[in-house]
Amino acid sequence: MFKITFPGNKKVDAEFNGFTIHTDQGKQSGGDGSAPSPFDTFLASLGTCAGIYVLGFCQSRGLDPEGIEIIEKTVYDPIKKKIGKIQLEIHVPSSFPDNYHSALVNSANLCAVKKMIENPPEFETYTVVK
Repeated sequence: MFKITFPGNKKVDAEFNGFTIHTDQGKQSGGDGSAPSPFDTFLASLGTCAGIYVLGFCQSRGLDPEGIEIIEKTVYDPIKKKIGKIQLEIHVPSSFPDNYHSALVNSANLCAVKKMIENPPEFETYTVVK
């Protein structure tokens, strides 16, 4: 369960399992710019989710993950007026074995966040009187 709270101005926090994720809107949107926006946090979850699978792949095979980076890019679709494509580039050092490149991509594609977007859950929103 996530508990969402409103600590002030345009800030919105999510509390769960003893952690707090802080979000805010940028100054151009009336916020303080003190934290990433909720949407940016969502986008970051895609790259970090892919990253944990890439890291696990490397660790399970005794491959050093040092020097590996995932660059996440969004491609805007001007017709639909939203992000039309998300690209994850896995940058590997030249010493990384060539025969693992496609397997690394396959591992990143196991990301649970990506899979949820591909097959979205049903949403249900309602109020509860305390």
